Amino acid sequence: MNLKIDNLTRERYHLVMKTYPVGDLKTRFSEVLNRVRAGEDIVITYGRKKENIAVIVPYGRYLKKNKINLGLLSDRKVRIRKDFEMTEEELAGQ
Repeated sequence: MNLKIDNLTRERYHLVMKTYPVGDLKTRFSEVLNRVRAGEDIVITYGRKKENIAVIVPYGRYLKKNKINLGLLSDRKVRIRKDFEMTEEELAGQ
């Protein structure tokens, strides 16, 4: 199932994620790892303003997000020159 998430949904999702300041992360690291292993995303905050600086996600979800998808060019043979220039015809596969 491939769901597209709009910005409002993404904001709501971040509101329900568990958040740890760096100090708490250090103290509860084993607990945080168990939560991540169970499928949770964990937000790490830093500083007095508790600025979000990182998200710890389960490794399986990380791998799925980092697959490269070329979309329209996935079935075409594309040659990239050393200077990275390409004509419009080459891009269109003509």
